[in-house]
Amino acid sequence: MNRHPISLRRHGRAATRTIVLVAVLVAGLAAALFLSNRGRKAKWPDPVRTATAVGDSTCISCHRDKASFEGTAHRLTMQHPSRATMAGHFGSGENVLRTPNPNLYFHMDADSAGFTQTAVLRNGRDSTTRTERVALVSGIRKGQSYLYWAGNRLYQLPISYWAALGKWINSPGYVDGSMNFDRGISPRCFECHSTWINQVMDPGASNRYDSTGMILGITCERCHGAGQEHVARERSTLRAMNGPAIVNPARLSRQRQMDACAQCHGGLGQPIAPTFSYVAGRPLDRYLTLDSLPLTATVDVHGNQVALLTRSRCYRESQMTCITCHDVHQTQRDTKVLSGRCLACHQEQSCKLFPKEGHALKGRCVDCHMPLQESNLIVSGLEGKEEKALVRTHWIRVWPDSARR
Repeated sequence: MNRHPISLRRHGRAATRTIVLVAVLVAGLAAALFLSNRGRKAKWPDPVRTATAVGDSTCISCHRDKASFEGTAHRLTMQHPSRATMAGHFGSGENVLRTPNPNLYFHMDADSAGFTQTAVLRNGRDSTTRTERVALVSGIRKGQSYLYWAGNRLYQLPISYWAALGKWINSPGYVDGSMNFDRGISPRCFECHSTWINQVMDPGASNRYDSTGMILGITCERCHGAGQEHVARERSTLRAMNGPAIVNPARLSRQRQMDACAQCHGGLGQPIAPTFSYVAGRPLDRYLTLDSLPLTATVDVHGNQVALLTRSRCYRESQMTCITCHDVHQTQRDTKVLSGRCLACHQEQSCKLFPKEGHALKGRCVDCHMPLQESNLIVSGLEGKEEKALVRTHWIRVWPDSARR
């Protein structure tokens, strides 16, 4: 039996209304999702914290070509002590450091519980000793300093190890020949050797920290931003609609690239925001005030690579940045290989020494134009003599004695 025409019309109108309503709901949901994702895309990555970090192993599970980063000086700049990470010698005759004070010496020891430094100060037949246990190791290539905890306060131990000398040496910042363990580690120092540690605020002491959850060394996320949101988006079925929520420094503007490096290679500066709050890609001057020095001012070679590089004609007359020459994901120590980067802009024949030296100049650009120089900031005492660390200058120029190198 056929339905009445009026009934069919009513049924058709109801179906149309249902379809229109569903379409409106779907469109509204899509618009809300679009606006939400647009906001998420615009959101810059968070600073790294224990709660927002995923760790290098997660990064490398996708970016396997960057696995070499795990062996770099950046990555290993702060570690827990172990037989593998401690560079100093602990054998008999190698573990004692004498000082200019004939009554004071130090001995470094290793046992099943770890590593210790002990100061021994003789006073006639009596002696005073103080022993502290190594909690953290700072440095990997040129030498190491060691840190210890006193409650929740972090201090540098008085004896360091210099690889070039193959010896224990008085730590920078300590007076040689004194029994002193009181050099605190400031947040600004820790910020350039680690990815995160939670400072315990105390107006009377800047070296109080919560040791739980600290992230040692410069990890992937220190330069790329916290990875938790990025990983969540990449694993989502809506991945194509989401922004990456991660920083790729290579895609930043020249100034923002330089800012990312200047955070730790532009001088000590004066923090104007909490430590560990800067994320690469943001203007650094919102977080840290760096000294603006005239060209005639002396700039130390330690930790001032950006300040020195920006003085260079190479920098001022090009668009080069730090990553023009450096691949931070690899260990780069061969100056001959690094000199090859110079030939992207220069020719051997343009060197004034070419008529005399010829092609023997190949591979010598860095040693001639960026020589190793003494630092007046990393100064230690050894057997009553002053020792200064040698650091390669990043002021690229013709140095007066370059012809002899």
